[in-house]
Amino acid sequence: MKPEHIKPIEITAAVITVSSTRTEENDTSGKAILDLLTAGGYRVVFSVIVKDDRQAIRAALVTALGKADAVVLNGGTGLTPDDCTIEAVEPFFEKRMEGFGELFRMLSFDEIGTSALLSRATAGIVGGRAVFCVPGSTGAVTLATGKIIVPELRHIISHSRG
Repeated sequence: MKPEHIKPIEITAAVITVSSTRTEENDTSGKAILDLLTAGGYRVVFSVIVKDDRQAIRAALVTALGKADAVVLNGGTGLTPDDCTIEAVEPFFEKRMEGFGELFRMLSFDEIGTSALLSRATAGIVGGRAVFCVPGSTGAVTLATGKIIVPELRHIISHSRG
């Protein structure tokens, strides 16, 4: 990667956990994302847990986008009837990062085998900000955040800001 592709900018982040059962006390996935982002040098400025509801997800996303350069949503990305994170978030995308989902599923395959095909992990750009949607398991968020998001976030934001 060429040094001129990465700008020396401060990047803030937000974490949104989508779940009908998680609380602040048992949200190990949201905490894992927060810890990995912080360890990677990013300041988390917003964190919230919302129900599997399109309007609640969209409201949290709008709030997060008003405060942070990057938003990581976890949960609600599967195939159950309640899973609606992707449907709530994708309409906001101005540009999609197809490679994020592809890379996530490839790395997931190495860990969980063919079950990786159930993942609808996706990412995109909204107003120069990066938005990532990942499955809600602690293993999945650790993989996505630690191996993809943290290492590439400064590069992504440098490009998305122009």
